[in-house]
Amino acid sequence: MTVAALLLVVLLTCVPYLVSIALAEGPVQGNAADASPIFGVTIPAGYKQWELIAPAEEAAPLDELRAVVGNQIAIEAYQAGKLPFPDGTILVKRAWKRKQSPEFASATIPGAATTVQVMVKDSRKYASTGGWGFGRFVNGKPVDEAQHRTCFACHDARAKSRDYVFTRLAP
Repeated sequence: MTVAALLLVVLLTCVPYLVSIALAEGPVQGNAADASPIFGVTIPAGYKQWELIAPAEEAAPLDELRAVVGNQIAIEAYQAGKLPFPDGTILVKRAWKRKQSPEFASATIPGAATTVQVMVKDSRKYASTGGWGFGRFVNGKPVDEAQHRTCFACHDARAKSRDYVFTRLAP
């Protein structure tokens, strides 16, 4: 095989893979109107295709089903048991109202979507909040500043020893 042919093979196999990774990671910052107050976090592009970290259920009064997904940096940190999480980690919690399945009475399925919540690790930018920026979104739009002010206090009080992250990797 000639050098030119080898180079062509490498380009045709590696470049699309690297581009797909870059697209899956998506930009964290976007349109300012879609960014969370205080932190400037946006919903990352492609997050619905990210790998599942863990499902969860929230009891009453929220009564929700939740799924936490992460970008590749998050997945690798979880798999390695690495704390603190590295900069660039992005976690997204998707939430839905619980609904009884119409096909199977004892099954619970996702109903109406309630929120998308995002955590972005950037230890310099978010130094005052444990290295994390937060975003909470309803119908794709950030909730008000008052709600965002509660994010870090809750994580600080309950998950400081786990780098402020509640979710553990599902077995």
